[in-house]
Amino acid sequence: MEFGIQFFPDVGPDKKSGEQYWTEALHLCGLCDGLGFTHIRTVEHYFHPYGGYSPNPIVFLSAAAMASKMARLVTGAVLPVFNNPLKLAGEAGMIDAISHGRLELGFARAFLPHEFARFGVDVNESRERFDEGVAQVIRLLAEENVTMNGKFHSFKNVTSLPRPTQRPHPPIWIAALGTPESFERAGKAGYHIMAIPLAGGKMAELLGLYRESWRAAGHKGNGKVMLAFHMLCAETRDKAVVTARRPLNDYLTSLVDAASDWMGGMSSKDYPGYDKIIAKLKAETFESQVESGAAWVGTPTDIRGIINEYDKKVGGFETASLQVNFHDIAVADAEASMRLFARDVMPHFTTAARAA
Repeated sequence: MEFGIQFFPDVGPDKKSGEQYWTEALHLCGLCDGLGFTHIRTVEHYFHPYGGYSPNPIVFLSAAAMASKMARLVTGAVLPVFNNPLKLAGEAGMIDAISHGRLELGFARAFLPHEFARFGVDVNESRERFDEGVAQVIRLLAEENVTMNGKFHSFKNVTSLPRPTQRPHPPIWIAALGTPESFERAGKAGYHIMAIPLAGGKMAELLGLYRESWRAAGHKGNGKVMLAFHMLCAETRDKAVVTARRPLNDYLTSLVDAASDWMGGMSSKDYPGYDKIIAKLKAETFESQVESGAAWVGTPTDIRGIINEYDKKVGGFETASLQVNFHDIAVADAEASMRLFARDVMPHFTTAARAA
């Protein structure tokens, strides 16, 4: 199992300025190489404290590429629905060059109704825009002199520059929350999957669908899974709980607020059951997240047990992407947590340790 860190800003100016948030994030990125964290990841969201400090993941990841010389740089994820594929492909090629081939390109459909409304995009076009955008970006990265006629974007005889350092293109990830079709499609296409256990107990079933679709399509192996967790590791359980409880509860409140339109009577063919997903998230608390294994909070011994249990419950996964500074957690607490986790948790889950 590999462990990386992810940044999902969930603050506004009343908590931290953008300058403070990203300065702290880059400081934590600078710890990755020495501690053994293998990736750095951030999101694309807009306008709301839930994610809004990160409208362009590639801007931050370009800076992170200077803070860490070894970590993979993961978009977690870019949103084709709000972007021109010509622009996304060019940006991907640029950061792959800057980082000497460390980009991993994650795509997502977006799921927050307020973003669709403010961009003037129909939420019922989400799936079509996503499928078209992903296909166009991948072809622009893999090929030269590309011509594509799409419903939303068309272009003729385009060679995207700079050409990607990784050939034919950087590894592709698909982000999925709770729609079974999203997991099945990713497996069938042979893409890696990034998912979030926040919403509770269906993750084993969803990952099963992904792996079954992967194998049915004739791909070798079982695919590759990255799961995202909140993480706070401390010398005592009380210290971990006191540090993490309020920020995690505030994070959950912010998420539900950003997605609240789904509970207000909004529906979409592209997002079946999202009213129920968000309603379930509204009922989640710090305690329920820790109990379900979606949040890793406690001593190193506690967290080792949580990881072992969750890994078995979902049938295994390859990569954990850890939110270490969620909501307004102090950078000193996040750093101490990373250091303790790297020293007393990570070594128990390396390939060598398992083989022994």
